[in-house]
Amino acid sequence: MTENKKPVLRFAPSPTGYLHIGGARTALFNWLFARHSGGTFLLRIEDTDRERSTPEAVEAILNGMAWMGLDWDGQTIYQFARAGRHREVAEQLLAEGKAYKCFATAEELTQMREEQKAAGKPMRYDGRWRDRDPAEGGDKPYVIRLKARQTGETVVNDLVLGEVKFQNDQLDDMILLRSDGTPTYMLAVVVDDNDMGVTHVVRGADHLNNAARQLQIIEQMGWPVPVYAHVPLIHGPDGAKLSKRHGALAVEAYRDMGYLPETMRNYLLRLGWAHGDDEIISTEQAIEWFTLEAIGKSAARMDYKKLDNLNGHYIRQTADATLTAEVVALLERQSPPRILSEAARQRLTAAMPGLKERAKTLVELSSAAEFLYTDGPRDLDAAAEKLITPDARATIGKVLPALEATDWSGPALEAAARNLAEAGGLKLGQVAQPLRAALTGKAASPPLFDAMAILGREESLVRLRAYAK
Repeated sequence: MTENKKPVLRFAPSPTGYLHIGGARTALFNWLFARHSGGTFLLRIEDTDRERSTPEAVEAILNGMAWMGLDWDGQTIYQFARAGRHREVAEQLLAEGKAYKCFATAEELTQMREEQKAAGKPMRYDGRWRDRDPAEGGDKPYVIRLKARQTGETVVNDLVLGEVKFQNDQLDDMILLRSDGTPTYMLAVVVDDNDMGVTHVVRGADHLNNAARQLQIIEQMGWPVPVYAHVPLIHGPDGAKLSKRHGALAVEAYRDMGYLPETMRNYLLRLGWAHGDDEIISTEQAIEWFTLEAIGKSAARMDYKKLDNLNGHYIRQTADATLTAEVVALLERQSPPRILSEAARQRLTAAMPGLKERAKTLVELSSAAEFLYTDGPRDLDAAAEKLITPDARATIGKVLPALEATDWSGPALEAAARNLAEAGGLKLGQVAQPLRAALTGKAASPPLFDAMAILGREESLVRLRAYAK
């Protein structure tokens, strides 16, 4: 580890796709530890794979990070822009005899692997150019390979997984520089981490094998070894590796499914990290408590029911005006976008105390609130259709004059409906349910009479008259 007083951490996604849940959790853990320790959190886009890296993927990563609230320090670093520096290190290792030129053709390497496979041997580079005179290669294309140690072992001391040993005879001489002069991922990562002063490498456990190989480059360069923490992967509810069939979606997809960023930070924090029995952990509390040593050793499982319940908690905790803004943003992202009038926004905010008590997601909330931001008679859903019977239409017709004559406030409207029910020997629900169906198009809604007050006299009466008999 370097002698920096404060830790330096980085999140280094490849822009070959969206920011997925596993990547978001890795980013979160790095961000939390940097903020906990007063350290630095850097973002590096590892775009050395030019064929698969896309501007759209870069934008998705940046947008996902911004939505999650994971701010980084300094400018975003783009790995490809540093290719000259990576080549410089490869050439240095070559000059020092710690790397060598390999002139093996693609056909030769294919034949080598086929022979190894046929013999039941592991398929790895056999070192055929390791000790040959590069002059034999003439002016043919070549790659630069690391002259890796062939005996002994490489030990990765990991804060999460403990001491992990790799036998060096199982690690081949990896390519550092391709024949076109471009650096490989393995080289670029090590050079960038060193040059950026990274002290802690926190990443998925699928990178553990990479650590053994990268350590060999670090040792050959005489650079400080970072602290490693390889985080076990996230599995689906069935215990299998998380995949698209489990809902391994882009972070932005969770946003569009109606989850709050506070929810995602809390939920992802608890996927593989614990603080006693605490389940609901605010971001401020997480920063105070977070340590790398508390990361669990076993894979975590996605639990969508728990995610929904947690989101319901954060929805109830969120200010009404903030939730309105979230719903407005959600509707504007739809295709085609739905733009709410100022009056609709005011209705939505006024009804929010009742709406947010039931909703698990912003999508549920916006669906339940649809009657507030659209005008005119309602289309009935299946449940509401069953409530609007001929008797119910007659009940609406009977209560309308009393409603038209009353002061348009929640208590006054409820009193008018209650009086009519009592006069007809009915329960309040037998009057209220048809009113609810006619007003909202649904069988369930926020408190009915409050909703009528929010809708206002004119709009409410238009809807009720459409179903009155």
